Amino acid sequence: MATTYKHGIYGEFADSISRIGTQSSTIAVYVDTAPVNLIRGYEQYVNVPVKLNNFSNAKRYMGYSDDWEKFGLCEAIHTHLNNAAGVAGPIVTINVLNPDIHRLEKETVKTLTFANGRAAFESDTIILDTLVLLDKEEGIDYTVDYDFTKGQVILNSVGDAISGSVDAIFFEVDPSMLTYKDIIGGVTTGGEYSGLGCIDLMYQELGLIPNLILSPNWSHIPEVYEAMIVAGTKVNGHWDAYIYADLPLEDGDSKIDNIEAAKEWKKSNGYSNKRSKVFWPQNEDTAGCIHHKSVLAAWVSLQVDANHAGIPMETCSNKAIPVCKHYFGKNSKNRGFDQQCANELNEVGITTSVYWGGQWVLWGPHSAAYSFGQVTDNQVVFDNTLRTMMFVTNDFQQEHALTIDSPMTRAMADTIKEREQEKADARATMGAFIGKPVVRFDQEQNPTSELAEGNFVWDFEGTPTPPWKSGTLRVAYTDEGFTSYFEEVE
Repeated sequence: MATTYKHGIYGEFADSISRIGTQSSTIAVYVDTAPVNLIRGYEQYVNVPVKLNNFSNAKRYMGYSDDWEKFGLCEAIHTHLNNAAGVAGPIVTINVLNPDIHRLEKETVKTLTFANGRAAFESDTIILDTLVLLDKEEGIDYTVDYDFTKGQVILNSVGDAISGSVDAIFFEVDPSMLTYKDIIGGVTTGGEYSGLGCIDLMYQELGLIPNLILSPNWSHIPEVYEAMIVAGTKVNGHWDAYIYADLPLEDGDSKIDNIEAAKEWKKSNGYSNKRSKVFWPQNEDTAGCIHHKSVLAAWVSLQVDANHAGIPMETCSNKAIPVCKHYFGKNSKNRGFDQQCANELNEVGITTSVYWGGQWVLWGPHSAAYSFGQVTDNQVVFDNTLRTMMFVTNDFQQEHALTIDSPMTRAMADTIKEREQEKADARATMGAFIGKPVVRFDQEQNPTSELAEGNFVWDFEGTPTPPWKSGTLRVAYTDEGFTSYFEEVE
């Protein structure tokens, strides 16, 4: 008998079945801060999921600043949508910076010098909507614009050219006022959404299902990591999303800038949920920009998944990333490590990066739950395993959503089974599964008591294709070749 009332189409994970011996496009959703203070009418972009298709509309809806440490969403925007190595989107961003709340108490007064009716000054903290010129009126005496390339506020005269010195008055945001609780957010009984809670709005407002959840500047905080896991588990009661999180480079007064420290921190802080993949350390590119590895991994994953019709059947490991070295923090003396050392991280479920095959690549195909020699459920070994299973459950629910409450005839039950088997066979053919995945509709799983309640269950059994993690060619010496000196030449 069911212990929970159900009305809808559902997907669930069954226990893994081990044999002895033997969505549509991926959507990454980021919860962090963006300089929405640089756009007009910022109120509509605070704690709201926004789909970004390109760099132009990213600047229009989220603003942009090169200060990624201050505005974490800008790192995601640049990496996915303004990357010389390739664009990978769309992405969904949820900005938690609220210029009405996270602002300095006192107004800033800045004296501007107009020349040829124009003035400009640099700022990425100005709340553009609050800017006024003393004794002037916007729209009548001047216009306000922002140049995201130069990071400048631009003021142009309207009508008679303004000249000389004029005082500008405005408020500025203070991102340091935010705490991890703003990222976690939630949903109130009154229907107000904030932080990670806004992920629940994606399906009904954007028609999108979240596949990856990230918070680059905050996921190293254990409370945020745990909240991300919760947020990605049965979104809206249905959808499954995978978490990409980073380990910190420092924790209080302690530096996490070497392999042993990273391994110990992961273990002691419980970054080992099977629904996640964790990364360490960060990376630096040739321009001096510092990248969270989780963002680079999401960028790679969107590209790799797209190569397989949206099915996350291939790990992001051993895929090129546009960086030039490891980054362990401003004052760290660590100059990096090679693949052999990187494997020490991999064996405890930490994904890293190495220089390999003439380029920098992500390195580590495992989930955060993996620990070499201690695996009791093969579902946790590789990241693509659970992500592929999530794809199957999400796709099942998405495809059959509109047939709920239709008469469940025997023909419909068989049709659903046959359709799911057809998709399973197609996915096996393209290499997402090995062997023959099977879809069943069994009486054992569908007792009369459940059928009478309108609850129907189909079982899917399949083995996601594992990556080729290692390969060894055994080369042996033999004396047999010497006999060729004495053999007759044909």
